[in-house]
Amino acid sequence: MSEVAIVSKIHTLYPDAAIDIDGEGCNFELFVISNGFQDMAVVKRQQSLLNLFSEELVSGKLHALSVKAKTFAEMEANRSHLVQLEM
Repeated sequence: MSEVAIVSKIHTLYPDAAIDIDGEGCNFELFVISNGFQDMAVVKRQQSLLNLFSEELVSGKLHALSVKAKTFAEMEANRSHLVQLEM
C-alpha cells in the first residue's frame, strides 16, 4: 500500500490530520495528529485508525500497522517540555 493511499484514507475520517508515516511495503508506523481525537481515549483513537485499514490488514495488503494518535493541543503541550540548551 502506498503512503499516498494511506494518507488519503486517513483524511476521509480526519480531514485536518497531520500525518507522519514510517515504513514501506506492507509494514508502517503512523503518527497522526488531529483535533478529531479530542475527548477520545487513546485506545479508541487507535481503533478508529486501524478500522480504516481493516480490509487491507485482513487481506494481507498490510501486514503491520502501528499507530500513535494525538491532538494538536497535546502536541503543543508536549512541546513546552522541551528544553533548549544554549551553547
